[in-house]
Amino acid sequence: MLSSMTELIPIKVECHSGYKADEYPICFYWDNDRFEVQEILDRWYQGDHDPQWPISDYFKVSTVRGGTYIIKHDLENDKWFLCR
Repeated sequence: MLSSMTELIPIKVECHSGYKADEYPICFYWDNDRFEVQEILDRWYQGDHDPQWPISDYFKVSTVRGGTYIIKHDLENDKWFLCR
């Protein structure tokens, strides 16, 4: 689980939808820039029912630009965030 000190930056995400909607991110938009996901390096699920830590999927991704990012999908509210 990420530290409560993590900054969550709202982002827009385009996803692959296969056996479920929003299965995994294919790109995201941050500060009006598009970041294409090159590879999903890791993924994990947060299943705590504590309102401070809503049920979420996390993705550690590398981008075509060369950066590595952690993206959070808050499943209860259907919102995406960049974790910094």
